[in-house]
Amino acid sequence: MILQEMLHQTIVRGASDLHIVAGYAPSIRIMNELVNVQGAVVLQNSQTTELLESILSPEKKQELNLNKELDFAIEFEDARFRVNYYYSYKGLSGVFRTISKKIKTLEDLGLPSYLYKLSKASQGLVLFTGPTGEGKSTTISALIEYINQTDRKHIITIEDPIEYTYPPGKSIISQREMHTNTHSWSKALRAILREDPDVVLIGEMRDLDTIQAALTIAETGHLVFSTLHTNSTPEAINRMIDVFPAHQQNQLRNQLSTVLNAIIYQRLIPNVEKSLRVPAVEILINTPAIASLIREGKIFMIDNVLETSEDKDMIIFDKYLSRLYKNNIITKEDANTYSVRKKEFEKFLL
Repeated sequence: MILQEMLHQTIVRGASDLHIVAGYAPSIRIMNELVNVQGAVVLQNSQTTELLESILSPEKKQELNLNKELDFAIEFEDARFRVNYYYSYKGLSGVFRTISKKIKTLEDLGLPSYLYKLSKASQGLVLFTGPTGEGKSTTISALIEYINQTDRKHIITIEDPIEYTYPPGKSIISQREMHTNTHSWSKALRAILREDPDVVLIGEMRDLDTIQAALTIAETGHLVFSTLHTNSTPEAINRMIDVFPAHQQNQLRNQLSTVLNAIIYQRLIPNVEKSLRVPAVEILINTPAIASLIREGKIFMIDNVLETSEDKDMIIFDKYLSRLYKNNIITKEDANTYSVRKKEFEKFLL
């Protein structure tokens, strides 16, 4: 079986990922479970190497051999794939993450339309958080595309690799891919302010340098979107602060309280029919009350504000889950499994 046949199956069966690992039959992830590709057999290292290297340019092969891992993207049929190659002790392996070529709207995704407000800000940081593979990039793409179609802006993205590509709209979109269009995050981020951006997408805030750059870009009059991997919106704030040395954290809290616009925690939950996954979100808006808690280091009190501030477009994750359950969109079992605060979730069911 050739790689193109596996990618075709991944698309037509609605799978999120294709795994090709030496010593195993190629598998695809459907509704968060791995199943074998139809007609696939166990592959040895020489077979996986031949399959995976078949789509690499000589330059990409050299990069893979040098770094022992490789990130890139490809287009196939009606989809794009974000690809990661890596070596395990059994040999070369690869994961292909499906990315639709069609950029969905918030309505298509089943997300609150008031999130569009986040794209109308002239500056500040909008952060999406949650585990990998939970739709953060898809939601950000909906907001970027909304800006693209409604405003005349210069949007710059720095990604590793580029995921969604945008159709012509009112805006200019400059998409830069790590290692292909720039050699490092630090160089790309330093150069951004000389490229006259209005909106900046930083694919991921990976470390102290990227977090500091995101805050500085937001602070200097630009709207910044980025992602972080945490399990709640308050945890995202703690993660950003804790990355910095102790003597810088007070300054960081003050800066964050000023430039933060919103944090959205997102998960994808199986629907009742187990036919697709639907988004559930926690939305934290940086109101004066939230900014004060950030400055004072009282992050543990943010949950109380989340619970009582729906009139300000905020919602705590467990309440959002309870509504999905009450509307018969997800099961109670799945809602309980994904809940972050078990006691609060039970309360919201009453």
